[in-house]
Amino acid sequence: MPSGPHEKLRPREEEIPPPSKLLLLLEGRAAGELVTTLALRPLLRRLRGGDGHPVLLLPGFLASDLSTRPLRRFLRDLGYHAHRWELGRNLGPQGDLEEKMSSRLAEVHEKHGRRVSLVGWSLGGVYARALANRYTELVRSVITLGSPFARDTKANNSVRLFELITKKRLDEIEPERLAAVRTTPPVPTTSIFSRSDGVTAWQTSIETESPLTENVEVSGSHLGLGFNPLVLYVIADRLMQPEGEWQPFFRPGVVHFPGVRRPPEAESPTGGS
Repeated sequence: MPSGPHEKLRPREEEIPPPSKLLLLLEGRAAGELVTTLALRPLLRRLRGGDGHPVLLLPGFLASDLSTRPLRRFLRDLGYHAHRWELGRNLGPQGDLEEKMSSRLAEVHEKHGRRVSLVGWSLGGVYARALANRYTELVRSVITLGSPFARDTKANNSVRLFELITKKRLDEIEPERLAAVRTTPPVPTTSIFSRSDGVTAWQTSIETESPLTENVEVSGSHLGLGFNPLVLYVIADRLMQPEGEWQPFFRPGVVHFPGVRRPPEAESPTGGS
């Protein structure tokens, strides 16, 4: 893959620690982020909508469609056809989950006759990348929220629970599955992450930048990414890009929310949370 200014942000795999216990404890901020978004809903409704294309939302590990309800409501307010994944609680890549997700994507695509944007939260974003690489003709764009896709790593605070539930060690995942996740999808791809993420090390969410990829940093918790007002603003801006005319979020002449920023290019490679 082509290198970019964020490549230097990626420390060597063995040097990435999981987020600190303090950041993990601070994940309780998510409740405040939800309250803030609810209070700002009248303002958020004024954001510019796009062309109303379909959007499929994929929840994070142990979460269900209930977790993406605020985001789906927000997107519907802007005129998009926001869809649930309808596969129950996300218990990891087990059984025929991949086939079920593929069928769900095809179903949404057929219903609207248009390519589908995928928005995946944490592990849901990992799935979104794999789907976009496998079914590129059905996918319009990919947006991930705090998703650990950059490399095979245990730099998160949910590894033991993940391995307990899936009954599979992270270092035993098949190479082809890892490749499907690590490979940058050939569609516009945005990784939204927070350095104060208490679950997933932010360094594992850094995408190699290219003409169709970008990394956008926000302030907030991991558990609140799906309803953080800054994240909603970025998602709205990304989805309104005309198909075939995608531009990066940080571009001349665009005013951004305070707190939404590009990671500094001069950051030390070993920077942590």
